[in-house]
Amino acid sequence: MPVKIIKRSSKIHGHGVFATAPIKKGEEVVEYKGKLRTHAEVDEEYGGQDNGHTFLFILNDAYVVDANIKGNVARWINHGCTPNCQAFVIGDEGGDPRKDRVVIEALRSIAAGEELTYDYDIQVEGPITREERRLWACHCGAPNCTGTMLKAAKAKKQRRTPS
Repeated sequence: MPVKIIKRSSKIHGHGVFATAPIKKGEEVVEYKGKLRTHAEVDEEYGGQDNGHTFLFILNDAYVVDANIKGNVARWINHGCTPNCQAFVIGDEGGDPRKDRVVIEALRSIAAGEELTYDYDIQVEGPITREERRLWACHCGAPNCTGTMLKAAKAKKQRRTPS
């Protein structure tokens, strides 16, 4: 697969990833790589560091991809409120959670020179504070920009049983 992306300066958040050639809708753009770590390892190293910047991608219930270590260009793809890409976790066919992987795929056709973005979908419990909004500010510039990368956690649907 030919490389169609490059890291360079971004108006959104310092660095970003840009298309160097047209990318088709549905095309797998890049795999998000980094060191495979448990949630406990990541919490121990980064816990309490709420600085609005992360290269951590939750892979599954057991593991996180830490792109701070052995990360690739995918770690520089910025959040966007009207994203042109989407991140997917692809489960290992054999059921081994250590072999799950994250891929970034184009949601629509992307022109050469366009910055790639995806919705980080960072969900937090409880109300989002002013300080959290400031730390996790979104600068994507989209007309529908929410101003933050954070979202209130989705309520779990309750199951109804017949009476």
